[in-house]
Amino acid sequence: MPLYLDDDQTALQDTIRDFIADAAPVSHLRALRDADDPAGFSRDLWKRFADMGFTGILIDEPAGGLGLGHVEAGVVLEEIGRNLSPSPFLTTAVAAVEALRGSAQSDRWFPGILAGDTVAALAIDEAAKHRDRIELSAVRSGNGFRLTGAKRFVVQGHVADLLIVAARTGGSGADRDGITLFAIPRDAVNLTITPARLADSSVAAHLGFEGVDVDADAVIGEVDAGRAPLDRLLRAARTGASAELLGVGGGAMDITMGYLKQRKQFGQAIGSYQALQHRAAHLYSEMEVARAAVLKAQQLLDAGSDRADEAVSVAKAMSGVATTLSVNESVQMHGGIGMTDEYDIGFYMKRARMLAEIWGDANFHADRLAIAAGY
Repeated sequence: MPLYLDDDQTALQDTIRDFIADAAPVSHLRALRDADDPAGFSRDLWKRFADMGFTGILIDEPAGGLGLGHVEAGVVLEEIGRNLSPSPFLTTAVAAVEALRGSAQSDRWFPGILAGDTVAALAIDEAAKHRDRIELSAVRSGNGFRLTGAKRFVVQGHVADLLIVAARTGGSGADRDGITLFAIPRDAVNLTITPARLADSSVAAHLGFEGVDVDADAVIGEVDAGRAPLDRLLRAARTGASAELLGVGGGAMDITMGYLKQRKQFGQAIGSYQALQHRAAHLYSEMEVARAAVLKAQQLLDAGSDRADEAVSVAKAMSGVATTLSVNESVQMHGGIGMTDEYDIGFYMKRARMLAEIWGDANFHADRLAIAAGY
């Protein structure tokens, strides 16, 4: 598999780069933050994504989508990251679509996603650090299920039209089996939603399921066999977050390289100093290695390879480490101005922190790889 984009993917990159740079640059995020926008993103912009076909990037052509793959989705996500554009693209057009693919629920939810009318959120985590424990219970009730428990850190869960919920219908705690995935509308009775502003100005929600009744049609796939669609969802989400991290790290690096060229001390550009050149070269190398890891994960996902799971963890860990290096070096090489709110580089650090943490940080995935290798 080549570690570069083909001509069609490069053309998509050019299109999405121009679109996002014009419609949702960093100033768009700053304006939402300053207005304390309750949604944390623009529904109008989401509709524009739909008008250009991007919301259907992973939906098959017979269902009205573009029928593309994770490489193309990553191209879009990298530009979202580069501009820090608040968008439900990752949770909705990537992760939720992957979970719903091939299920009876796709007929209900895909048209809204394609039209830009539907936003999806992923109700997976119940504790910090993405611990692999699902204890929210779903017990048989009438012709459906009654859900009781809580979910935490559900990004855009406060405004989502669709909640993809992982619940336990058998076993306990960290058991891999006994999981069922549900597609639940946000207006479900006895569902409480508490928004919480995150460090990067996005909004997540804590969800309380206080006896939420759903019918059997809400099940994605089969009862007690939700691990397969959940794993598909997580692979897509982690790979997408890795691509967005590349954009964040690349955007911060571009700003910093420009600053090193124009900022002068003692009559010469600070980028001429060898110590800063060494750090910039190291940063570039780390970002390129991470880029190769992310592209490999995307390609293996598109190929349906049984090695994709391992590659996804490598990509998530490496993109998190490289982008953390990028934003840290960027703030430091900017000096005092890098610590001020008036300068954009701080926004990159905050977004990088959120993306590196979500769905497993570098330590989580390093541990996951070690366990898979028998350690």
